Amino acid sequence: MKRTVQSIAVLAAFAGFSSVALAQSATYAVEPTHTFVTWEAKHFGVSTSRGRFDKKSGSITIDKAAKTGKAEIMIDMKSINTGVAPFDGHLKSDDFFAAEKFPEAKFVSTNFKFDGDKVTEVAGNLTLRGVTKPAVLKATGFGCYQNPMLKREVCGGDFETTIVRSEYDMKYGLPGIPDNIRLLIQVEAVKQ
Repeated sequence: MKRTVQSIAVLAAFAGFSSVALAQSATYAVEPTHTFVTWEAKHFGVSTSRGRFDKKSGSITIDKAAKTGKAEIMIDMKSINTGVAPFDGHLKSDDFFAAEKFPEAKFVSTNFKFDGDKVTEVAGNLTLRGVTKPAVLKATGFGCYQNPMLKREVCGGDFETTIVRSEYDMKYGLPGIPDNIRLLIQVEAVKQ
């Protein structure tokens, strides 16, 4: 009888621990007005060209207790915006993003790294122009807060990586226009 009571107590404690661990997992929807996907590239090694994608969406699931997560971010390639319409048109063309043929880019995570409760790195696969390659987004900042207007938790941070554009079949202007493109993702996502 004593062993049965102890076994029940151990099972109850384990069940309680499991429910606490499960309670740590949460899904967040990307909040587009506080999420920016931008890029930087040297222009013939002289100045830096910059642009952004105005339309993006996605979801992120984080389990701080288990130190796991998953993310899926979609980018509308037709929404590229440099502030210069002719340049935007050239970037949407087959020379670069081929936005008519490949209207969406996608990042899907394969692994999250943590330092305590903070995400420090997200590894995954970036699909651009129909080509999928591994990419690692390094966090330069990450945190969560209780949004006073939404009355919900919001998590986000600044992430960056460098992609080699020729690996995605963007070879226009090489070698005068460098191959390396710095990709920056500033993201905030609202707990669902």
